[in-house]
Amino acid sequence: MNWKLFAIFVLVLGLLPFLWPDPYFLSVMGSAGIMIIAAISLNLLLGYTGQLSLGHAAFFGIGAYTSALMSLGFDVDIGFGITWQVDAKPVWLAFATAIVVTGFFGWLVGKLAFKVRGAYFVVITISFAQVMRMISLNWTDLTEGPMGMISIPPFSLWIPGEGLMNLTSKAAIYWLVLTVGVLAYLLIAMLVSSRQGRAMIALRENETLATSVGIPVTYFLALATIISAAIAGAAGGLYAHTVRIIDPDVFLFIYTVTMVIMVVAGGKGTLGGPVIGGLIFGLMPEMLRGTVQPEVQWVIYGITMIVILLFLPRGLVPAFYDFIAWIRSPGAIPERESRRVLATEVKS
Repeated sequence: MNWKLFAIFVLVLGLLPFLWPDPYFLSVMGSAGIMIIAAISLNLLLGYTGQLSLGHAAFFGIGAYTSALMSLGFDVDIGFGITWQVDAKPVWLAFATAIVVTGFFGWLVGKLAFKVRGAYFVVITISFAQVMRMISLNWTDLTEGPMGMISIPPFSLWIPGEGLMNLTSKAAIYWLVLTVGVLAYLLIAMLVSSRQGRAMIALRENETLATSVGIPVTYFLALATIISAAIAGAAGGLYAHTVRIIDPDVFLFIYTVTMVIMVVAGGKGTLGGPVIGGLIFGLMPEMLRGTVQPEVQWVIYGITMIVILLFLPRGLVPAFYDFIAWIRSPGAIPERESRRVLATEVKS
């Protein structure tokens, strides 16, 4: 990872509320940032272990509902004459609880789902997301059902000289999302450069070979699922306390599709891929709004995705690095081409 480029990028994003203080723009950036955090979490599974989870919105929704319920408190009858009562907790404690709970569900899904591979894994993750959505729709005593949960308390922060202040302004929410996003990015960066991360990449490249040298497949895949789910839960918690209203739609399949698009278009298996893809496909609908009709917006959205996949199949970030390498050494062979040439030489 280029740490200088990363520091400059974060600095520019941090100064954005001063350079462009428009509340609507900051609101859009905050919403896109939450989806980027979710995409970063999915990239750990899709990009670094090669496992496609099409139910990733379930972790996002679990994080949102858990954080909201813990901050509001609840009293629900769970049967057999037992009442489950939880008093309202501070928002930051509720947020931390959501991350832990979502990580637990990630461990549970990982333990069950990674006993199978391929299409079976995809079906299990989709089914899990649909089950969670049905629970949120029908367990009205706990989740308020289709009416949703409202008046969710915002994050607050103690500021010297000002006391405890609610983070409700668009700039404050933007900086909060940026901070959580940077922490998630650094966590993934440290993980993939560690021994555990190298083991996950080995599983992606050749699971049979990795198993033969003693890498415990289920352990590392479950570890990736736990961390991925926890980060997605953090994104869901941010969503709940910044939007301050949630309903079962947070489990919709379209959220998972959006995450996959961000990861694939930006470059799966790269640290910056979900960020760049998220900025493009997170901001594009808002940039086109008011310019073209809604139907045309989605056509442009789809065409852009198709063009990227056709001409830059590895994504925008790998293509950018290939271009930089070509500028520095015009005669050099791009990485993907060098791999093809090497494979041809080995066969011959």
